[in-house]
Amino acid sequence: MENSVGFIGGGRIVRIFLEGLSRAGETLDGIVVSDTNADVLSRLANAHPQIRVVTNDNKQAATCEMVVLAIHPPVLGGVLSEIAPSLQPSSIVLSLAPKFTIPRLVNSLGGFDRIARMIPNAPSIINAGFNPIAFSPALSEHDKSRILNLVSPLGECPVVRDEDLEAYAIITAMGPTYFWFQWAELLKIAVNCGLSETDAKTGITNMIIGAVKTLFESGMTKDEVFDLIPVKPLEEDESTITSIYNKKLIPLYEKLRS
Repeated sequence: MENSVGFIGGGRIVRIFLEGLSRAGETLDGIVVSDTNADVLSRLANAHPQIRVVTNDNKQAATCEMVVLAIHPPVLGGVLSEIAPSLQPSSIVLSLAPKFTIPRLVNSLGGFDRIARMIPNAPSIINAGFNPIAFSPALSEHDKSRILNLVSPLGECPVVRDEDLEAYAIITAMGPTYFWFQWAELLKIAVNCGLSETDAKTGITNMIIGAVKTLFESGMTKDEVFDLIPVKPLEEDESTITSIYNKKLIPLYEKLRS
């Protein structure tokens, strides 16, 4: 990992990052986190005493070798203009935000183009993330290796096109939220039906893994897979559920791409 990493923003994704890196045995020395919320910074510092936290001092974080933008799109524009003068010529900026494409970031940073974008997801906290990443043409292979060395302990980091990252944002980054509450409910039902919590978790985990592999890796058509199980207790609600997906996700994608 780079000796000097500055996180601008200290919210959920930074907590996920730091916990994932810590679980992977990575040193957190040389990490600086800036945030406007002193309580957020205090919690991070208590959990990871090796890091240094600074309250509302983005310029200090921006002087690091690697600058990670971990803030939401509505406030990102203002932060970019603020930190642009503090970036070093050899610095690399890694943005974790959707909506701001690499060309838009370059423009907002006054022409600074040593930029990468990544869309991380929550399982990175246990090193099981799927974090697609895109690189600016200005980055050398060595630069790309430096970035991947930082983020690869979090999980898989496939290199993708910059223009695909907003699709990944709604599918892989937000995707767990579409299922976690359902799996939690299945666990509760399983226990109510007499299974131990341990056995229920094992059964649900293996069911999910096997079901995904059957749909995507069996070579069967979607209809052939759907026909494997004759009893479908939720069948009459499937159209409602799929309509919710389309009603919610397509407009969100269009908003991120606008």
